[in-house]
Amino acid sequence: MIWTIAPSLEGLNQSGQNTAVSHLDIVFTEIGDDFLVAEMPVDNRTVQPMRMLHGGVSCVLAETMGSVAGMLCVPEPGKDYIVGTEINASHLRGAPEGTKVTARVTPVRLGRKVQVWSIEISNGAGKLVCVSRLTCQVIMG
Repeated sequence: MIWTIAPSLEGLNQSGQNTAVSHLDIVFTEIGDDFLVAEMPVDNRTVQPMRMLHGGVSCVLAETMGSVAGMLCVPEPGKDYIVGTEINASHLRGAPEGTKVTARVTPVRLGRKVQVWSIEISNGAGKLVCVSRLTCQVIMG
């Protein structure tokens, strides 16, 4: 297990209250030994004018996933914290309004000062909608 802070679904979902996470209805649904999974609806809050998932919102979902996972892996919980320093995203297919997407985050590198996370966003059929990579700086407390 990679987590230095033991995660719970209740705790992860509670931490997003009154933030962009709750506004976009991002809900954590699964915790593994080295991954997290969350779902987000494709609705009026998350679509672009063509009524498809907005690419920028995919980046919000990806950054949320990587940042939350990163905070659970800081070397000294309670002292250290994470800031995102770079994100990229390849948008592979559209996700229409009225569906939902699922994001899964896994580590690429967990260093003392730098973390790199891979985030895959899939549609209901399990097909990739977006692949993203987030680099985070660990700020030592």
